[in-house]
Amino acid sequence: MQIKLENRSALVTGSTAGIGLAIATGLAATGAKVVVTGRTQARVDDAMENIARQVHGAKLSGHAGDLGTRRGAELLMERVPETDILINNLGIFEPKPFFEISDEDWQRFFDVNVMSGVRFSRYYAQGMAKRGWGRIQFISSESGLAIPAEMVHYGMTKTAQLAVSRGLAESLVGSGVTVNAVLPGPTRSEGVGEFFARIAKDKNVAQEKVEREFISTHRPTSLIQRLATTEEVANLCVYLASEQASATTGASMRVDGGVVRSIA
Repeated sequence: MQIKLENRSALVTGSTAGIGLAIATGLAATGAKVVVTGRTQARVDDAMENIARQVHGAKLSGHAGDLGTRRGAELLMERVPETDILINNLGIFEPKPFFEISDEDWQRFFDVNVMSGVRFSRYYAQGMAKRGWGRIQFISSESGLAIPAEMVHYGMTKTAQLAVSRGLAESLVGSGVTVNAVLPGPTRSEGVGEFFARIAKDKNVAQEKVEREFISTHRPTSLIQRLATTEEVANLCVYLASEQASATTGASMRVDGGVVRSIA
């Protein structure tokens, strides 16, 4: 199967590193025109240079801004009035005991992880439906099904994304627009790597040892018994954005290494 998206445009939020960068790279490799987004112009420029080194002839543009705010979202929508593929990847995470999570923390996580995707989907889906083709994805997490005690506020937002994704798919019946949620498991993204690196430094042990201990202690049901790579997650996202995935919609697609044991 060859995935070709030369005549399609894609917008990937939070795409200067980690899973978002891997998705943007994968879509660029299919020929799609990709908008790379991040908080600063320097990070956006670095990400586009990274993609261009890997994908000859990549068609890229960039946008810097705080997409977790209403005004930040509006500025991007003004600059990029339409897209064929929307990947709602923007998100934050932070381990914190439940009793230490403030009202402000709850609101911040909801605004960034949930409302950013709501705003962009509400805007871009209407144009997709009028044109009769579109792909929308919410990058959720296995934490949306198995809420982690160490960051309940994060898990809450990932569950909310599943609800929004399914509800939006129901709202676009017969439109030619598919909407899906993607549920990565523990993944070696930039943020996760930095988190484990800090722990390794504090304990004066190898980072690989910290990662193995995390899997065995916090995700013992993992069937691959390791962190996934960002490319492994991106592969599924690129397929879901393809012409070939036209019958896959309203679904929660796991790329969690088998962490979630339920078959439903």
